[in-house]
Amino acid sequence: MAEFNKNMLRETAEKLPPVDEQKWQMVNEDYRNLVEEYISVQAHSQKTKIQYRSCLRQFGYYIYKSMNNKFLYDISKRDFLRYISFLRDTRKMSSSAIGLRKACVSSLCNYIENVVADDDKNYKMFRNFTRGLPAITKNSVYNKVKISKDDYDLIMKTMVNDKNYLGAAWVAFAFNVGARRAEIPQFKTEILNYPIVEGGGYTMSHIIRLKGRGEDGKQEPYMVNEEALQYAKLWIEKRDYEAEYIFTTKYSGETGSMSEAWANEFCKETLSNILGRRINPHLFKASCVTYLLEVKKIPIEIVSKYVAHHENIATTIAHYDLRDFAEERNKIFG
Repeated sequence: MAEFNKNMLRETAEKLPPVDEQKWQMVNEDYRNLVEEYISVQAHSQKTKIQYRSCLRQFGYYIYKSMNNKFLYDISKRDFLRYISFLRDTRKMSSSAIGLRKACVSSLCNYIENVVADDDKNYKMFRNFTRGLPAITKNSVYNKVKISKDDYDLIMKTMVNDKNYLGAAWVAFAFNVGARRAEIPQFKTEILNYPIVEGGGYTMSHIIRLKGRGEDGKQEPYMVNEEALQYAKLWIEKRDYEAEYIFTTKYSGETGSMSEAWANEFCKETLSNILGRRINPHLFKASCVTYLLEVKKIPIEIVSKYVAHHENIATTIAHYDLRDFAEERNKIFG
């Protein structure tokens, strides 16, 4: 097991606590109504709506606590910069987390400016106060180091030795299939009985809801290779209950679908210590793509379409190809 190197980790900020109903009711009614109206009319997925509602509630509670609960039409650019400063300097949030919260408030303001202003005299002259503000300075982020095949083999050996069969199945799907954190819990136990494609070494799954806009999002099957199926079968054999889905957890006698928080904690508390560097669920998809490109030599067009499930190859290149091209770079001036 690799020695854990704390110097490779950037200190992460604690998440803002969720704003419960009691706190939410302290926020002025005008803001609360605008947020609920905005959320209800957006064509976002359910997951995105939950995220937007959470961020907008957090801003509303800040208005209550730090801006004397003023109405949204009285908030200025300077006021909003105070909120950005609170997130950056007091809460020590990352630039991406701040950017998300800014985007949520900006989207609400655009809705008010483009729709509400026609019917509400208080917002007749309203303008999006997030527009034209200085760009949020990007944090220096930790170096994204791919999970290599050797890393994967070490993880799998450790998981089996620990008899952590659920963990082994999750890693096998994340590294071999390339499914995202929110997609892995969607795989049904029935795929273990699906036929293997002749000469292909994989089975096609049922339809999985992928990342995408709207309630339905993008929906496609995944190619699940025999190794991932092998570890899934091992987990199913070892668990002491029947369930429709492969990736389920059992607490206090109750069985439920695996949460995204489970994957986050598993990567942070277990896998990071095995490899001695920061591991998160998002790294697996890029590692899967990189392994197929770098070791298996599969053309990037094929990997992008059938494994990464990207509409545009540019997305695969920009965010999921972790090859360093050392050999190619050495030829430039060599």
